[in-house]
Amino acid sequence: MAFLDDVLQTPSYGWRTATGEFSKPSASAIIKEFFSRLNIFKDKKNWLPFFSWLKVLLLFPFLVLFITKYFSFGLLAAGFVYGMILLGTHGTVWYHRYGTHHAFTFKNNWWRFFTQNLMLSIIPEEIYVVSHHVHHAKSDEPGDPYFAEGGFLYCFLADVNHQPIAKNLSEKDYNHVRTLMKHTGIDGNSYSAYQKWGSYAKPAATVASWLLNWSFWIAVFYLIGGMGLVCALLGGAFVWAVGVRTFNYEGHGKGADKRQEGIDHNRKDMSINQVWPGYVAGEWHNNHHLYPRSARSGFLPYQLDLAWCYIKMLHSFGAVTSYQDNKKDFYKDYHLPYIDKSNDTAKMTVVKEPAKIEQVKETLHS
Repeated sequence: MAFLDDVLQTPSYGWRTATGEFSKPSASAIIKEFFSRLNIFKDKKNWLPFFSWLKVLLLFPFLVLFITKYFSFGLLAAGFVYGMILLGTHGTVWYHRYGTHHAFTFKNNWWRFFTQNLMLSIIPEEIYVVSHHVHHAKSDEPGDPYFAEGGFLYCFLADVNHQPIAKNLSEKDYNHVRTLMKHTGIDGNSYSAYQKWGSYAKPAATVASWLLNWSFWIAVFYLIGGMGLVCALLGGAFVWAVGVRTFNYEGHGKGADKRQEGIDHNRKDMSINQVWPGYVAGEWHNNHHLYPRSARSGFLPYQLDLAWCYIKMLHSFGAVTSYQDNKKDFYKDYHLPYIDKSNDTAKMTVVKEPAKIEQVKETLHS
């Protein structure tokens, strides 16, 4: 826990107050921190969050062009499917279940590279993976990089304000970061290079990888459907890139307890299962917090899990060699005991009803 206490760069307003309570910043403090950490002229170690948001902003003109020049309902549907379903599912597969939790294993590096670049590259792995380990260790507590009690802006701008790794890690702690990132296949900085750039990711390699990824997919989209399809899909990607930053605020009840009996069995934090992110991205969040290392989080029959479908498909022809699936554990430890308890309660209610009726009759006669 000592490593996870210090691995992320502490915001200027801190994680906790002097008394140990959550240090909730004002909206102005959050915005000030955001722009301060994007300032690469002030400190070149800010390059990775700056680069992350630069990619998002570069997608915006494609959305404008789609709306003003290439709009059609067919292209709108294509943009919706790409942005909401394909990018969402890919994010769950690559960043969440593999990058952070290593819930499955690829047969070789080629299949890992294929999955990593199956969609447009938008979020830097380093910013997501390391901070998400902290999120699980400190979920809905001070130090959680997207603590919902901090409010919408606290979560929405977390990738800049709360998720980057600290810039003053010891060599031992930096090597721990390297261990968390090693299986992703991203070749990280040496400790001396980290001290210069403040990141695990290498700037030149990161920019080159992004250029190759975007060039390839824009060319593919253009060959398939011309500039209209390019604008529709990249516009959809912009909507996803902005919308995904709202997920943990929504997925943890906006700071309130919105867990439902019989649906959200994890009671250690405020995570909830939501139908929309569940269906479009396989993100049944409360289930995931019950079993973080499970390659499947859609356990119940109605909980469609497209991310699991992709992983299972790769496993069917050997591209994924192993995975962890906690569906049976979920039924044994949570779902079936809940059903049994509900049935027992219903039986007790039926048995007690005649006694209640007789009691009412006696009261009336008296």
